[in-house]
Parts: sequence; structure tokens; C-alpha cells
Amino acid sequence: MPGDKKFKTKDLSKELGTARLSFADESYMQKYLDITPGSVSVMGLMNDTENRVRLVIDEEVLQGKEIGCHPCINTSSIKFAISDLTDRILPAMGHDYTVVALPRYE
Repeated sequence: MPGDKKFKTKDLSKELGTARLSFADESYMQKYLDITPGSVSVMGLMNDTENRVRLVIDEEVLQGKEIGCHPCINTSSIKFAISDLTDRILPAMGHDYTVVALPRYE
């Protein structure tokens, strides 16, 4: 989701039709994405070869031109076109994504 948008787990739970969500323990980040806290990134999906992690993208992100993220370590950042993410990077990783429409709060 955009960095200036407030996140509430109840909104995402409602969008996904699931029980109330919570943030995962850091051991799961290591186990499934091979990343450490502070380094969470869409790029970590390349390490999820069994597709255990579900990528959820707020629709506002897809309306933009570019996305920035960590390349699985928080000492660097990369930026690329949204179309590269959806049309090249995610398919190459064997991952799909779910689009949600999270509300904006003032």
C-alpha cells in the first residue's frame, strides 16, 4: 500500500474475507522468505518456492508508475516500473497477487 496510507488490519481482513489478521512472528519471515525484520520486500517472494506467502497489493499502488523496495536487505533500495513487477518479476518468481481496495483515513 502507499506509504502515506494508514493501515488497519480489520480493513484488510474484511477485504480478504478472513478472520482478524495479525503480523507474523519474525521466524516465519526467515522460514518462508529468507529475510530479517526491517527487510520485508516483495523481492523476498523469490525465496518462497512453495508459494506459502500470499502477496496482497492495494489498488492505489497499481495506479502508480513505479514501486520502490528493499532487495531483501534494508541497506539498499531499488525502484522499478509497476508493470515490470506485475508482468515480469512476479511471473518469473511464480507468484500471483491479490488486489484490495483499502480505505484512506484522514
